[in-house]
Formats: sequence, C-alpha cells, structure tokens
Amino acid sequence: MYYYYDYSWFVLIPAIIFTFICQSRINSAYRTYSQVRISTGVTGAEAARRMMNANGLENVTINVINGGNALTNYYDPNSKSLNLSREVYGSPSVASVCIACHEVGHAIQDDQHYALLAFRNGIVPVVNLTQMMSWPLIFFGLIASTASPYGSFFFNIGVICFLVVVLFHLVTLPVEFNASNRALENLRTLGLANEEDYIGSRTVLRAAAMTYVAALATAVASLLRIFLIAGRRN
Repeated sequence: MYYYYDYSWFVLIPAIIFTFICQSRINSAYRTYSQVRISTGVTGAEAARRMMNANGLENVTINVINGGNALTNYYDPNSKSLNLSREVYGSPSVASVCIACHEVGHAIQDDQHYALLAFRNGIVPVVNLTQMMSWPLIFFGLIASTASPYGSFFFNIGVICFLVVVLFHLVTLPVEFNASNRALENLRTLGLANEEDYIGSRTVLRAAAMTYVAALATAVASLLRIFLIAGRRN
C-alpha cells in the first residue's frame, strides 16, 4: 500500500517558531517595562499630546479604547484620532509612553504624507479582499487542476491575491520601523525620557517591530508551501 505524506508544511515550522519567539519577547518586554515608572511621570496620553503638539498636530484627538488588550493601539488617518488602550492611555510607565509615542509617529507620517504609509493605507481594502479570496482560489485551483484546464487559472489568481498580502506585510516593515524611530527621537528631544527610559523604550519598540517581521516571514513561508504543493501535483 502506498502512503502519501505532505512534507511541504515543514517550511512553516521556522516561521512558526520565529513568530512564537517574537510574540514572547514583546509580551515579556511589555510586562517588564509596564512595571517601570517613567522618570518624567507622564502617562501615555500626556506624552502623546506633548509629542503631537510639538509636531503641529493639535487637531488630532486622543481616544480610549474600551475592551481589547494593552497592545491594541492605533492611529486612525480617517478620523485623525489616536486610539489608545486604557492601560497605555493612563499609565505613567515606560512601556505605555513609548507605545503611545509610536502611534503618534504614524500620525506624523500621515501629516507629512509619508509615501509608504499612504501606499499601505491605500491598499488596505484590496488586501482585505485578496486575503479572503486567496486560499479558497488556491485550494479550488489545486483540486480542479486534475480535471479541468481552468484549475491552473484559479490557482494563479489565488497566488496573485496572496502576493498582494505579502506585499502589504513587506511595506508594513519600514512604516513601523520609521514610526518607532520618530517616537524614540521625540522622547529624547522633548525631554520625555531619561537614558534609562530610552533604553527600555527601545527594547519595547524593537520587540514590537519584530512581530511584523514574523508576520512577513509567515506569509512568505506560506507562499513557498503553496508552490511546493503545486509542484508535487504537476
């Protein structure tokens, strides 16, 4: 009797391990530095307000997110608002302040028409659609390719959709790194943190940035697995 084993999923193992490590690091960094009070005593919301005012963003509002976790924070370019979790908003910790300032970094990018942020925001609707369609098209194409010439067509469309998702993750990297760099620079220039605070802030933001690297690595590994499966079927 012949048994078929699909070894293609092994390409995902390094990406899964890397993602687990990155997630553990950001959780550990946040846990550590959320317990360290920042030397200036400002809360995340106060630091964000000072950074925005210093960069001409007095019109950007700050909202508290009800629900979610401490790491659920974002800048909304449509409403021009900074949305912070309750922990980040009200806590005078190193972690809260650097995370809040990172989100202000996105607000500054938006105000200065940072090209990569504009591109990423512009393709979000397309990414939402292609992410939903890619896997059904790929799987249908793989199954149908054995019985119909249209199978390859659907498979190729699915791969193109998935490539759009990979592109989104790729563009996200410089956008996030740039926002973190802006946050760290302002923490120093505005006197919001001393040297110890700065080191802790850099630790938290670097750990957070690596989660985006992990997301890209997982997407690329998934795409490679798709090609391996397709190659074995041909």
